[in-house]
Amino acid sequence: MIETTRTFTPDWVSPPGDTIADLLEERDWTQAQLAERLGYTTKHISLLINGKAPINEETALKLERVLGSTAAFWLRYEAQYRAALAKKEEENRLEE
Repeated sequence: MIETTRTFTPDWVSPPGDTIADLLEERDWTQAQLAERLGYTTKHISLLINGKAPINEETALKLERVLGSTAAFWLRYEAQYRAALAKKEEENRLEE
């Protein structure tokens, strides 16, 4: 029997904000509570969760301190998300 391995290539992109939202739900925190803990506005937290504001080094360090995981995790997740978005946009552009 021959086994072939297929690479999983989703046609969707998940922002780091999905994980942030899940962690808020697990902790029963509101976006306002996270904003206070991170020193950001609620609007900025909403932008982070929706993938509209990028996670930079400062934000990654704050997320590490408040939510856990490492700053490297948050930065890597952000980089992968932005790369996937760029790839998807390029594919869409080429299809047109």
